[in-house]
Order: sequence, then structure tokens, then C-alpha cells
Amino acid sequence: MSDSHLKSSTQLRQLLKGSGVIVAPGVYDGISARLALEAGFDALYMSGAATTASMLGQPDLAIATQNDFVQNATMIAGLKPSIPLICDADTGFGGPVMVARTLTAYARGGVAGFHIEDQVLKSMSEELNTKCLEQVQAKRCGHLLGKQIAPLDEFISRIRAAVSARAKIPGCDIVLIARTDAAQSYGIDEALRRLKAAVLEGADVAFLEGVRSEEELTRAVRELAPTPVLLNIVTGGSTPDFTVEDAKRLGVKIAIFPLITAVPAIHGIRQGLAALKSYGTDTITAQKMGPKQFFEVLGLDEAIQIDEEAGGAAYSKL
Repeated sequence: MSDSHLKSSTQLRQLLKGSGVIVAPGVYDGISARLALEAGFDALYMSGAATTASMLGQPDLAIATQNDFVQNATMIAGLKPSIPLICDADTGFGGPVMVARTLTAYARGGVAGFHIEDQVLKSMSEELNTKCLEQVQAKRCGHLLGKQIAPLDEFISRIRAAVSARAKIPGCDIVLIARTDAAQSYGIDEALRRLKAAVLEGADVAFLEGVRSEEELTRAVRELAPTPVLLNIVTGGSTPDFTVEDAKRLGVKIAIFPLITAVPAIHGIRQGLAALKSYGTDTITAQKMGPKQFFEVLGLDEAIQIDEEAGGAAYSKL
């Protein structure tokens, strides 16, 4: 069987065994995914923050649901199944049963790998004015302050649930990535202790969120070896602005850039709308891209080929 016919999860496992760094740009919808595929990347990353922003127009504060994530991931993974898609899965969206359900849904949707973190999903706090208890969403973007971390045994139960669910699906080899956000609140020692425990339970890749220095990253790679380490690179976040070459030099196996398509989209859309507002036309920002050229970015030629191979001529006069 050629590599192009392997499951995306199996392809991701082969990439993990290779010598290079897997660079996975963050995507969040069909257009961003198509453009990342056009650019020739070997893997993609579905950012939870960008997915929440794109689908709901909301910040990354645990507002998107499991269904939102699975729906988006299934669509993106289906665009080119031969290219592995790594997905955010937040906390697994609940207890062990929900974690297992998340893994199953992602596996069925063609996702190659996903990460589960150790933040708490919700916490109970007392409303001082009303003296009543209310649920407060505590989960948030890994590069925001004020994160609340779940007890180690709760985090490990999520990993165990995922490993168990994977084992129950015949032939399933989806890559399980254990993520800890504990470094910010409890320090690097506790964060590494959690990742080591997760690896012992069956996690395939370690994800230390919020790396604060090259020294921390070097230590993580060394102590977690031979487990591959994933590095999250977010310009303006709590982690230094590492490059792909930095990741390679420091022994990182996967480098994700979650907002690499979302942030430029904001800048580009703003510029386009400002030009329309000022000049009353879109000719400046269109850059000679008409409808046909736009649809070609989204797979028009492939659709025409499929139709022709079936003996049709529906698109012969486009």
C-alpha cells in the first residue's frame, strides 16, 4: 500500500518517525484549509481558538461545543484525506464518557491526531451578591492568564478514557497528544510530571503549553525523550517567537502555528472593507481574482475532473 492510501493517522505516525519537524499551520475553515494545502504543507492543525472565532464569532473561552469541533474537523479532514489533520479537543468536553465520544467522533471524521489538556472545564464559585452558586466557564486559551488546572488524577482519567476508546475501534491508530497548561500556575516541574504520567498511560506525543524559554523547551525534550514533543508557536503569546529552524534545532517534532491563517485573514478583510468604505469598489483588493479564479482555489478543477470522468459535461462552459 502506497503512503497516499494510508489512513491519515498512520501517515502522521510515519511522519513522527521521520527526521524532520512536522510543520502544521493552523486552519479553521474551508478557505484557510484549501490555501494551506495549496502551499504544500505535510500536515494541518485545526485551532480551537480559530474554530471558535470562525464558527461562532466568539473568543476562546470554552464556548464552542464538541459538535462544533467535530463538524469543523470532519469537513477539513475530508478536503484531502491524505494530509494528516491534528485537532484541538480542549479538555475532551467532559468526563471519561465524553472524552471517549470525542475520540470516536474524531476517528470517524478522519482526524489523524488530537490533543487533550488538563485545564478544568468549569468551576463553582459563589456569587457574593445573591449568595447562590453558579457555573462559571473556566477553560480558556492557553496563552491567556488565569487558567485553572484540574487535579492530576482527573487529567490522567481523560488520557485513560481516550486510550481505552481507541483500543475498542478496530484498526484505530489515531495519535493521542497529552497537553498540560500547568507550567504557568505550578511551574515546569509539575508540568513535566503530568506529561510523563500521561505518556505512561498511552499518550503518543507530549505538548507543554506556554513554554517560556528555550531552556524550558530543551529540558522538556530531553526529559520526555523518546516521546515526541509538540511546540505551540503563537506570536504575541506567552511563548517566545520560535521559528521552524529553532524547533528543529531544539529537538521538537511537531510545530503548530494556530493563528497563521486567522490573523492575516483579519488584516486582509479589514483592508478590503476599508477600501470599499473609502472608494466604493472592490477592484483594489480583488487583485484581478474573479469568481472562477476564486472557485479554482476551492477545488473547481477537481470537481470538473470528477464530472468528466463520470461522462458528464455539466461544467464544460465555465
